[in-house]
Formats: sequence, structure tokens, C-alpha cells
Amino acid sequence: MTTSSARAGGELAVLRRRITGVLVASQILGGLGVATGVALASVLAQRISGTESLSGLAPTAMVAGTAVASLPLAALMTARGRRPGLVLGYLVGALGAGVVVVASVVDSFPLLLCGMAGFGAASAANLGARFAAADLAEPDRRARAISNVVWAATIGAVIGPNIAAPAGRSVSGLGITETAGPFLWAAGIFLVAAVTVAVLLRPDPLLTARSLAPVEEQSTEGRSLRAGLAAVTASPRARLALVTVAMCHTAMVSVMSMTPVALGHHGAGIDLIGLVISGHIAGMYAFSPLMGRLSDRVGRLSGIGLAVGLLACAAFLAGTADGSHGRTAAGLFVLGLGWSAGLVSGSALLTDSVPEAARAAAQGLSDLVMNASAGLGGAASGLVMAQAGYGWLNLAAACLLIPVGALALFTRNGLRRVRGATAGG
Repeated sequence: MTTSSARAGGELAVLRRRITGVLVASQILGGLGVATGVALASVLAQRISGTESLSGLAPTAMVAGTAVASLPLAALMTARGRRPGLVLGYLVGALGAGVVVVASVVDSFPLLLCGMAGFGAASAANLGARFAAADLAEPDRRARAISNVVWAATIGAVIGPNIAAPAGRSVSGLGITETAGPFLWAAGIFLVAAVTVAVLLRPDPLLTARSLAPVEEQSTEGRSLRAGLAAVTASPRARLALVTVAMCHTAMVSVMSMTPVALGHHGAGIDLIGLVISGHIAGMYAFSPLMGRLSDRVGRLSGIGLAVGLLACAAFLAGTADGSHGRTAAGLFVLGLGWSAGLVSGSALLTDSVPEAARAAAQGLSDLVMNASAGLGGAASGLVMAQAGYGWLNLAAACLLIPVGALALFTRNGLRRVRGATAGG
């Protein structure tokens, strides 16, 4: 290696660490804001609407907002880099949180849903940050780069549900209900996250990665959303990645969003609900570096298989809890682990499987499908909960894993046939 190339490699390593540090800070803040608000979203919706069957629409509106925001943010990132997209996502999330607070004061359920949709844009920014971490990562370390940023959300996400109750009590003198107080805090946190990214995420990781790519890959023709769709459609591995992330996220959201209501039926208070959701979020984020290392070492398909197994186990534990708070908490923790394995392995596989020029667009498409699917699942979860119960909801979530497992086996067998034909040739 020449002295100039070694120097360039050293400078790139320093840049990776600095960008990762900024993304970690934004994830901590974003995770804190999202988790603080979402912990009581279904409870707030039930209070305003007056019926349990509509309680699932609040987290569903958030997920739908995340889905709707994914494509515009992806288009903005594709055109101008990661920084503008992340900043816009956090700003819209702060505005949405403010609307939720207003909705709680005037007791308007439609306004609550609008606010939750805007709130979801901050979640879209948090999800987009994981791909920003992969922009400059080496190919054999992409899953670890993604997982390190996903892990950073642990700090904020675990603290968030536990400060929901104090946040609610802190605004009682302002005429704001206790279940809406956390959203006021979330609005301020999202504003701090937006300023952090706007000031410190320089140079932009996506624009830097493009400048370092070979000349033949720097054409702007392959950077449209249509090119991202074509890239995913053309690659079996990319299609598997998209289905994995979508179904794992849908199963997680469907069960998690109704768990506070199920716990409330069995006498759990706000503090206990916050503790259970904190354990769930710890499972989602705290072990993501382990999931990233496993995905890099044993392969993306093995990581996806692990996700399917963990999520199925979680559905069994939570679905058969029958009022046991401890068993429900264990199920929610394992549910978080399965989500982490699916998100990290699926995201890394998607990044591996599409050309560099089309990655930002393909990643935005993936987040759109993921959150749109989860939105439908969240909407249905309230109805299933009201009509059939929490156990049947978990069974339905487990059934979503069947296409993931089948497609993973089909893809693995296809790769084996290709390798066998290549060896024979």
C-alpha cells in the first residue's frame, strides 16, 4: 500500500468514526423522543375516542406517517444527501408532537391521528439514519455499521417510556392531560436532534460515498425512485430483504401496540406498562451489535432465519401469558430481539443487493413498504384485540413470518444451485 493510499484510508476511517458519532447522538435523541410519546399513544387514543377498538389507530397513524414520510425523505436524500432528509424528518416529527398535545386539550380524535402521522416522520428519520451509517462502511462490515447506530437508540428508547409518567405529571399545571405530556417533551427533543444533525453531520456521508465511487457509478441516471424500484425487482436477495424487514416490523408493531392495553386489562398501571415497554425496546436495540456481527460472520440469510425463530417464540410467550405480567414482559423482550435480527440482516442484505446509485431510493422504498405494512397490521391489531383477544393477535403475528421463512429457503436453495452450476462449469 502506498503512503498516499494509506493516508486516504486513515482519513476515511476517521471520517467514519466522526459520522457514526453524530448519528449515534441523533439516534439517542430521536429514540428518546419517539419512545417517550409512543409508550402511551394507544392509552391516549382510548381516552379521547372512548373505545378500545379505536385505540390501535394512534400507533397505526404514527406508522402510516412514517411510511408516507419515507419516500419524500428518500427522494430528498437521493437528490441532496442524508443531512437535509434527516433534519426535515425531525422537524416534522416535532410539529406532529405539538399537534397531538393540542388534540388532547380539545379532545379531537381526528386531530390526534393527524398529529401522530406527523410524529411518525421523526421515526422515519431515525430509521433512515441506519442507512447513513452504511454509506461509508466496508462491504463486510455493513451489518455492524447499521447495528451500531441502531444500538444507539437503546439509551433514549429505554429511558423514554420510564419518563412518560413524570413527563405527564410535569405539565399538569398547564391544562394538559397526563397521557399527552410526553408528546410535549418529545417535540423539544426532536428539535434538538434536528439541530444536532444540521450542524454536525458534515460532510454528508451519502454525498461523500458517491464521490469515492468509481466514475462509471457516479451517473445521476440511476438515482431516481423508479431506478430503486427496478433494482429491488431485479434482485431476489433484495426482494427477500424487503419482505423480511416489512413482515418482521409488522409483527412487532402489531403486538407491541396492543400490549399496553392488554396489560391494563390485567391491572397494570402506567409505571409497569412503561417498564415492560422499556424491556421490549431494550431487546430491539441493546443487542443489535451482536445481531450485526452475526449477520456479517454467518451470513444475512442465517440472520433472517434467527429473526423468524425469535419472533415465533415471542408470539408464543406473549400469546399464552394469560394475565402473567412476567411472561408478557419476557415475550415482549424476545419480540424486540427478533425485530433487531430481522431489521439489521434485512437492511444489510438490501444494501448489498442493489447498485450504489440506487441504494438511497431502494432503502426509502423498503421503509415505505415496511411501515405501510405495519400500519395495516397496527390498524387490524385493535380490531383483533377487541374481537378475539391478545392471544389470537399473537397467533396472527406469527403467521406473518411464514412468507419470510419460505422466501429465505427459496433464496438459499437458489444460491446453492447457482454455486453448484458455477463449480460444475
